[in-house]
Amino acid sequence: MVENDEFGGRLKVLGWFCVLVIAVLIGRAGYLQIYQGEYYSELAEGNRIRIIPSMAPRGTFYDCNGELLVQNRPGFTVSLLPLTAPISDDVIQRLSELIKVPVEDIKKKIAMHSGFDPIRIKADVTPDIVTIIEEQKENYPGVVIEVLPIRDYMNKQEAAHTYGYVSEINDMELEKMKDDGYKTGDIIGKFGLEKVYDKELRGVNGGQQVEVDVSGRPVEILGKKDPIPGDDLYLTIDKNLQAAAEKAVDDQLKAINAHAAAAVALNPQTGEILAIVSRPAFDPNLFAHGISTKDWNALNNNPYHPMDNKAISGEYPPGSTFKIVTGTAALTEGVVSPEELINDTGRHWIIPKGNSEGEALGLINFRQAMAHSDNVYFYEMGNRLGIDRLEKYARMFGLGKKTGIDLPYEASGLVANRRYKELNFEDGEWYLSETFDAAIGQGFNLVTPLQAAMVMGEIAADGKCYRPHVVKRIVGPDGTVVKDFQPELLANLDVDPNVIRLVQDGLHDVTKYGTAASAFRGFTIDIAGKTGTAENSHGRDHGWFVAYGPFDNPNIVVAVIVEQGGFGAQSAVPIGRKILEAAFGINQQKAAQQQNP
Repeated sequence: MVENDEFGGRLKVLGWFCVLVIAVLIGRAGYLQIYQGEYYSELAEGNRIRIIPSMAPRGTFYDCNGELLVQNRPGFTVSLLPLTAPISDDVIQRLSELIKVPVEDIKKKIAMHSGFDPIRIKADVTPDIVTIIEEQKENYPGVVIEVLPIRDYMNKQEAAHTYGYVSEINDMELEKMKDDGYKTGDIIGKFGLEKVYDKELRGVNGGQQVEVDVSGRPVEILGKKDPIPGDDLYLTIDKNLQAAAEKAVDDQLKAINAHAAAAVALNPQTGEILAIVSRPAFDPNLFAHGISTKDWNALNNNPYHPMDNKAISGEYPPGSTFKIVTGTAALTEGVVSPEELINDTGRHWIIPKGNSEGEALGLINFRQAMAHSDNVYFYEMGNRLGIDRLEKYARMFGLGKKTGIDLPYEASGLVANRRYKELNFEDGEWYLSETFDAAIGQGFNLVTPLQAAMVMGEIAADGKCYRPHVVKRIVGPDGTVVKDFQPELLANLDVDPNVIRLVQDGLHDVTKYGTAASAFRGFTIDIAGKTGTAENSHGRDHGWFVAYGPFDNPNIVVAVIVEQGGFGAQSAVPIGRKILEAAFGINQQKAAQQQNP
């Protein structure tokens, strides 16, 4: 009896326990279905719905007259879209052989990927590859072909250093930029304007909401959001002048058997860059669809560094173009009067430094010395001024620091000064001979072609200095002006207007009876200019030419350097003249006369 009671009690406990378990299960089921039903419904929905993004086309580039410079074109991109299962090793191997991308590179992209975005493996593939993948889908599960916008640099190498190029974001860039919404596989600006204005040019990606079946195949498009194109850039560049400047540089390099040069044309009254050239150059289209190892090695191993924008990053001794600074300083400080005659015997009387090829001009004044680029005269100006005052005026002209142009990798140049020598040379004492060198733009002095143009521009604009810029305005895809860039006055030379006028007259004489007179004989527009030859310890001297015009109302400054070109009058002046001819339409007049003699 006791045993039956004990057994019945256990059975009763077990029964209540079962009831409790069933109640808990029913309660949990009810909780999941009623209170969290919506949450789990969304999770289930997420298992059958995928968001497939579509890339926004980058903004386009236009010149100052609205002429198209850089655009987009449709291109086929091979991508992976692992909707339900990872891409197998067999498929990766097969795809690698087809599109000539190493297996390791494909697997690296897969490993770095997150989310449901397509994993873009190779851009701008040929139609035959597209045909193979589309016709043999069973061999390439998870491989898709996307039609994406590909950057199209229509004029190949023309203005390549200014426009820049785009390419796929790398690991280092992604680490820095991921907080700004950048992802693996994104195409970003790497150089030039593409880099500086990448955020404005990118636009906003769109996408499709797609329902897929259990095998991951798309069944139905449930929704679509169109991508928003990036903003357009309207540049200060004049397409026709740019083309003329590029041709002038290329023709001259070929004629004198030189290999590198740079040229800048700007408006001294606004700071607008009208044309900018660097040689040798490169085709940015090579990067837009993934540059090959062969092409990259050809660029990287070129001894003349085609990837460098020499117009803003090349640093050269300014040679006699620096006499603009020395002359301005000497007249302003009163160490010489405009009419004082200094006897040029071919060599200076303190230190035996002389003119090129031993030339002796006898008694000459300031304007004559500027016109003939007389070294002895400017050695004496350096002697009277001293290095500290030369440094002061060089910095007043903006040398020794970046101009602030809206392009990347600009160099600062260097102003010769005592402190620099003390910090960089064991013998830190400054010598008079070094002041002589500095006064004629040699020694420690270094400038970029853009800085040389800015110095000339300040003289042309009666002492005003405007920030150089390449972008005139940014325009949204709906045509509204997002930003308008107005001339920005940076500084004004603290110099008497009469001094500036004397320097202008001296530069005017350069093209009338001085070192550039023969090249500008018969030129229909009044021009001021200055030639220069910069010593080069690695070969022939570099040739310089800076100029502006029209003389009475300047709207263009040109600066040209030819690396290892020899005398500036022979190497750089012909380029400068052709650029000025194009700017003033003289080349068109010549062409018309030849057609209608």
